[in-house]
Amino acid sequence: MCLIRHSQARFNMIKVAVIGSNSFSGAHFIDLLLNSGQNEVIGISRSAEKEPLFLPYKRHKNPSFAFYRADLNRNLRKVSRILEKFKPDYIVNFAGLIEVSSSWQYPEQYFQTNTVAIVALINSLKNAFYLKRYVHISTPEVYGSCRNVLENASYNPSTPYAVSKAATDMYLLALIRQTNFPAILIRSTNVYGPGQQLFRIIPKTIISLKQGSKIPLEGGGKAIKSYLNIKDVCRGIFLAMEKGKNGKIYHFSPEAGGKKVKQIVEVICLLMGYDFRKATRTVKERPGQDKIYVINSNLARKTLNWQPSIRLEDGIKEVIDWVEINWNKIQNMTLRYQHKF
Repeated sequence: MCLIRHSQARFNMIKVAVIGSNSFSGAHFIDLLLNSGQNEVIGISRSAEKEPLFLPYKRHKNPSFAFYRADLNRNLRKVSRILEKFKPDYIVNFAGLIEVSSSWQYPEQYFQTNTVAIVALINSLKNAFYLKRYVHISTPEVYGSCRNVLENASYNPSTPYAVSKAATDMYLLALIRQTNFPAILIRSTNVYGPGQQLFRIIPKTIISLKQGSKIPLEGGGKAIKSYLNIKDVCRGIFLAMEKGKNGKIYHFSPEAGGKKVKQIVEVICLLMGYDFRKATRTVKERPGQDKIYVINSNLARKTLNWQPSIRLEDGIKEVIDWVEINWNKIQNMTLRYQHKF
């Protein structure tokens, strides 16, 4: 059912369907699309729209946007009908189960959602004459522990989540080779920003500090990650969507190498005036944790003229401000991942 709709369609607008619109990245990408005023957008998600706290696109007044609730796992036909009626120029798919640690507990659900359902969706789009490009949001976790890898690197996934994503990527790349299906793949490093799920390390650290709770560092926080602001990621996805070349994989990552998780927590403690040693505790490393997570994004920089624009410290300050402004609501919310299937 359509919940929000612009009063009149504009024929000169680019039409974009965002699947997984309730996700952190999906919601920010919609915000970017609506910001130009030149895109007609629909969002599709398995759950009802979240509150505006987590949906930055809600700031737009009278946007050319419609939301549809539909579950790829349980009602692909409904999703297909929505897409067939809208006939988007572009489909950008953020949908999927994403919490790595829980994939060990529910591997069959991760394969059903991240592989079977997505493959079925892609298969339903093979004859969609209206579609200029399908943009598939993947993950560098398909490479396993990696340092400065290129887009053609071999897969070496180390968790059920990563395997489920790699399987879909391999199917999509095979389809592109055999049928010229108009698609590209996106792999970006660890995204962060205002509105992120509260169980993620940056918002979780900020909230824990404000609540006086110690921050658990898995394995002492020694794993190396590459943190990239969500606005920079969304700009990259948009550039790839419009200017990318079908069949290509695009990486998005920060200029410098990665940082240890504990270094990110140290930065937050410094910005908020807390003692890192007193504010943290070491806990057991999660199974399949990749030791290092750094990818090469030169292709996107050279061919899409993309590069990050937001310094890590500035981006973290923005998340701190978001938490402060919304503290009355956030302080009563759980910091634990809530598994849904």
